[in-house]
Amino acid sequence: MAHNMPIATFSIVAYDPRKKEWGVAVQSKFLACAAVVSWARAGAGAVATQSFANIAYGIDGLDMMERNISAADTIEALTTADENRAQRQVGMVDKNGRAGAFTGDGCYDWAGHIVGEGFTCQGNILVPGTVEAMAATFEAARRGPGELADWLVEALAAGQAAGGDSRGRQAAGVMVVRHNGGYGGNNDRYLDLRVDDHPEPIEKLAELVTMHHLLFGEVDPDKLVSLAGVAGDLQKVLRRSGHLTRDVDGQFDDETREALRALVGSENLEERWDGTGEMIDSVVVDFLMRRYG
Repeated sequence: MAHNMPIATFSIVAYDPRKKEWGVAVQSKFLACAAVVSWARAGAGAVATQSFANIAYGIDGLDMMERNISAADTIEALTTADENRAQRQVGMVDKNGRAGAFTGDGCYDWAGHIVGEGFTCQGNILVPGTVEAMAATFEAARRGPGELADWLVEALAAGQAAGGDSRGRQAAGVMVVRHNGGYGGNNDRYLDLRVDDHPEPIEKLAELVTMHHLLFGEVDPDKLVSLAGVAGDLQKVLRRSGHLTRDVDGQFDDETREALRALVGSENLEERWDGTGEMIDSVVVDFLMRRYG
């Protein structure tokens, strides 16, 4: 059975030239909206297709931009060939970070877009001011700390705070791609997180992004601490988790190391500590202490 429901939503598509990352973030009162809206491929670009979404804009759009056709020219070609273009809305950034967008005159009010340097924000069935808030927040966020995924979700949160989808909230997602950025370096899917049905989808999505940074983020050499220096705290954690049964003595010996290795493995933190050496990422220590009190 074909589905032809309007995907009333607000989204942002952007490119970060520093890390060569392309990304899409979206929120909608529509179940699992990111499964339909979000498309991205390293070396090609990123696409958000919405309203009465035409997924060919994602599939064909990425293929065209990978051939170095600009986002604007790609959108022009796709919408010209689409007899239902009046009901379509799409935003794209191409392989070089050039952005473009289209809002058909048949999209439900409020509908519109803002195209900026390396990004575009768009939405339909919105409270007026939503897209403007997203654009301003993204431009400010990317001048500060963090990375593309953080800035995209910040933009979504600003859009929601400005009113968002006039029908309410249900689902959100963020996708970021870069060459060899995926698990094990074997694909480009650096980050692909979705909240498919939740009363506060953007807030939950932000939590998932934070968790992704914890599990898969790069270790900062400046945040390494001596295992010997935190041995007592770690032993308390290990006793609470059930990985260590002996008394706390503040000595980071082989028994403590093996217990910590087991706990780190059970929490999927091996990317941040491989069980060897005399130093450990303080991010791991802080997380374990918060989790096990």
